[in-house]
Amino acid sequence: MARHIYSCPLRWSDMDAFGHVNNVVFLRYLEEARIDFMFRLAPGDGSPSFSGGSVVARHEIDYLRPLVHRHEPVTIESWVTKMGAASLTIAYEIKDPDVTYVRASTVVVPFNLETQRPRRISDEEKSFLKEYMDDGMTSAP
Repeated sequence: MARHIYSCPLRWSDMDAFGHVNNVVFLRYLEEARIDFMFRLAPGDGSPSFSGGSVVARHEIDYLRPLVHRHEPVTIESWVTKMGAASLTIAYEIKDPDVTYVRASTVVVPFNLETQRPRRISDEEKSFLKEYMDDGMTSAP
């Protein structure tokens, strides 16, 4: 099983009054990794896969350790844990080699912007996503 790896920079403005990365900012980090995964790595040059739009139906986040600002980026690993006809679940770990700060998941629904309705996952998208399929989170905190 492959995992998508995203190197996420930390910004000074990400910190809260306690000197930690604010809990809401982690949603932004997950979004950056998800967009990089689904759009930049979409199969084929000029492929319409994932380009029609998508919506987030659900987020779950477990905050395991505080993350403080530093100059080095944090690593976000992403993979697919579930794929249905018209939705998929992406799991994440925000981590350094020796510590996991966050475990999370997002349910994403492909969306047709013209009709303003959910759409099915295409065969090309399924083929791409299957390369990143795993049934759970496997690393330790």
